[in-house]
Amino acid sequence: MSKENGIYVANAPVSYGAFEVTVGIDPNVPDGIELLDAVAAGGYDGIDLGPVGYLGSGAELGRRLAERGLGLAGAYIEFTFHDSERVTTLMPELDAMLDTFDAVAPFTDTPAPRPTIADAGSDARHSAPGSGARNPDSGLTNEQWDKFTIGMNRVLERCRERGYEPTLHCETGSFIESTAEIEKVLELTDIDVCLETGHQLLGGGDPLDFFRKWTPRVNHVHLKDVTTSVFDDIVRMSQPSSAIWANEAFPRLGEGNFDVAGFVGMLIASDFQGWLVVEQDIFPTTVERFAQAIDDQRINRDYLRALGV
Repeated sequence: MSKENGIYVANAPVSYGAFEVTVGIDPNVPDGIELLDAVAAGGYDGIDLGPVGYLGSGAELGRRLAERGLGLAGAYIEFTFHDSERVTTLMPELDAMLDTFDAVAPFTDTPAPRPTIADAGSDARHSAPGSGARNPDSGLTNEQWDKFTIGMNRVLERCRERGYEPTLHCETGSFIESTAEIEKVLELTDIDVCLETGHQLLGGGDPLDFFRKWTPRVNHVHLKDVTTSVFDDIVRMSQPSSAIWANEAFPRLGEGNFDVAGFVGMLIASDFQGWLVVEQDIFPTTVERFAQAIDDQRINRDYLRALGV
């Protein structure tokens, strides 16, 4: 599969309510095969992995993707980078993810999937989403940043030993939340960045300004729109980061407060090559909500196609 402009558009299980805090826990999570069918029918080039095993395992997953004309865009994993013991504990999960990448590779001709690396944050950060920008003192100490760098470099080395180039994902409730925190990681390590428009906006950043400044370091994109009033209410009512999904702060593309069209135009003009993953995180509350998600993601794909990707 080749793309004239080099941008491959993927969807993600989280757009249908399937992610780490729901798969195997919430009975309303859709079946993995049903989700793959929906993504393919929506016109996407690929899909993010979601929790390992959810969409299938090994060559079985590769065949399922190939049958639907889908590639694998990447997979998300969180580490407590400043705690060496926790990094060690999570390494087998990283290896399982990379094993899946290896197993799928013979079945796809799209760009290689990105190990999408995030910080796990803390209870305090998750209880006060957006505090990275509002209260910078809530972040890591200098000593913790030193340990963070060591931990992240261990993860980067493992990914690269396995033949995959990772990408840095900012996340609300983590210690990589504000623009200053993202930039600190880029200065401390050589990891490139997943421009995560939704979480960067929630962290007080401007994805367009960030892209202008850091274009050479952007190797992956997670595209979300944001209804800022929903997040403002979450902050005002002192709700935790989980309220972002429960209150559906991420609307369909073009229906929120982010300049999606302007960003996509900038991305095309920059000659960005690689995966753009559409995400509209929800909780899988009902069967009807899953049906709505299928429609939402088809509409999102049509919207992007009209913008040239």
